[in-house]
Amino acid sequence: MAKSKIESDPGLNLRMFITGLALVVLYAIIVTLLIRIGLSLGIVIVIAAAMLFSQYYFSDKIAMFSMRAHEVTPQQEPRLHQIVDRLCALSNVPKPRVGVAEMDIPNAFATGRNPNHAVICATRGLMNRLPDEELEAVLAHELSHVAHRDVAVMTIASGVGMLAGLVSRIAMWGAMFSGGGRSRDGENIVLLEMVTWLVSIVIYVIAYLLTMSLSRYRELSADRSGAILIGKPSVLASALVHVTGDMGKIPRTDLRQAEGMNAFFFAPALAGGTAASLFSTHPSLEKRLDQLNKLERELNG
Repeated sequence: MAKSKIESDPGLNLRMFITGLALVVLYAIIVTLLIRIGLSLGIVIVIAAAMLFSQYYFSDKIAMFSMRAHEVTPQQEPRLHQIVDRLCALSNVPKPRVGVAEMDIPNAFATGRNPNHAVICATRGLMNRLPDEELEAVLAHELSHVAHRDVAVMTIASGVGMLAGLVSRIAMWGAMFSGGGRSRDGENIVLLEMVTWLVSIVIYVIAYLLTMSLSRYRELSADRSGAILIGKPSVLASALVHVTGDMGKIPRTDLRQAEGMNAFFFAPALAGGTAASLFSTHPSLEKRLDQLNKLERELNG
């Protein structure tokens, strides 16, 4: 197959590489902590490998299940498939599976470990609200995530946080019920488990901040690549405003139920204020629109 026409982003590639290295270090620290609190090396390897494998290999199924989404055929959703077909022809990217989430929240997401095992999913609310041109712009953004392979990195990054959270709970319960004994090396077990608990919390926070930083950058990168693919940054900007505005009309309880998928959404279900930007999954709406407006001027003079 010919090379993808969705441009590679050196800045994104560098950030994914740095994040990957940092995650390897964090995984090594977590494994060391698990061994120090008494788990055997074999059990630790099995736990870490099982979490990594399940997060990586079943990421598409986990995401689809959590969003109550299902795969659709061209006969079931011809409009959606026609748009994806057109984008794949433009970009030379293998056609991903196509899904629909039966919810009124206007959004879309892409998931999967690589371009050959990817899913692009739109919600029913998005399909009902956007005209074809804007829907195509949103799906071009999601296809860019697939081409950039950043979904897999985000999935693995979230796995580090989950593992760190598991370690912190093991250490906390161990400290509560250990009875203040000592290990074979004469170490205070309660003290060791408390240190493990604190370090695992720090690791969780670091992994979370790394993931959020990468998430914000990859959204800007997908905005740019998707807009260039369709040649209409203004249409993607219009879709972004449309989706963000309509999100405010959705009951807050429904948005909270979908908030766990924020890092994979086209637009966040719930967005924090400026003070929470360090912990946000997406750059601000203003920053995204500024980039698209600048790109519109570059493309159209």
